[in-house]
Amino acid sequence: MITQIKGLHHVTSMAANAQQNSDFFTKTLSLRRVKKTVNFDAPEVYHLYYGDEVGTPGSVMTYFPFPNIVAGRPGAGEVGETYFAIPKGSAGYWKQRLEGLDVTGLSETEVFGEKRLRFQGPDHDAFSLIEADGDGRDGWGHGDVGVAEAIKGFHGASLRLKDDGATAELLGFMGYQKVDSKDGWTRFGMEGGNGADFIDIEAVPQANAARQGAGSVHHIAFAVENRAAQLEVRKALMDTGYQVTPVIDRDYFWAIYFRTPGGVLFEVATNEPGFDRDEDTAHLGEALKLPSRYEQHRDEIVKLLEPIKD
Repeated sequence: MITQIKGLHHVTSMAANAQQNSDFFTKTLSLRRVKKTVNFDAPEVYHLYYGDEVGTPGSVMTYFPFPNIVAGRPGAGEVGETYFAIPKGSAGYWKQRLEGLDVTGLSETEVFGEKRLRFQGPDHDAFSLIEADGDGRDGWGHGDVGVAEAIKGFHGASLRLKDDGATAELLGFMGYQKVDSKDGWTRFGMEGGNGADFIDIEAVPQANAARQGAGSVHHIAFAVENRAAQLEVRKALMDTGYQVTPVIDRDYFWAIYFRTPGGVLFEVATNEPGFDRDEDTAHLGEALKLPSRYEQHRDEIVKLLEPIKD
């Protein structure tokens, strides 16, 4: 069994409009934009990162805003919903805030004994706010929302799968333990994780396959402390039969990727070196940062990117 994974690292999704995406996460949800860079494989597209003060692993939601991308179609074989942790007693504040900002898809429900405030992002992305017991993390409290109500980071995420058996086995191999099962949902938890500790599997055997587009999660990433731990995880996965990419330098972390039996793209990312490697902490996410191989093309790339007004 793999023991090096310590919860989620980040979740990466796709959007249709960079300005709308930035406004939603920095203003509506009052997260900090910790990095403004570009897609490594499509430098004419932004890669935007949002999280706590320094982009702590387990707090970072990232987006590729592709102009004119088609809307995603929910279905099987994808991340269904991303859960954010909020302070105890703050759900009422958030309900009132999101209602006042005309956020769509608001509903209150309970899953595995946790009360959730569900809502949608600008591209009908599925999110929940959960009052998490025992979560000692501090959120970014310097925006429109004070630290007493600020989002702490991820609580977890759900996977929507036709058949949950093989992925459940994979999660167990990755160090997750089965916590509960009810009404077609199964919860897995990470003991001693970073706070972003839960993965739920929703079994949807009759669902059509998801189609990726705006509002879809592109991949979900799990955290390891460093490159040595990442290499151990890579070897363990490959020894078990998974096809895993070589280690890829993503400037702010190193990454490996593999496809799960249910079709979801998993990443394992390092906590090092972090988002402050090329910016002072006080100014994270302000300037456009480019991967070194694109720096010589900065002028051309900037012309292709729609300016984002803060």
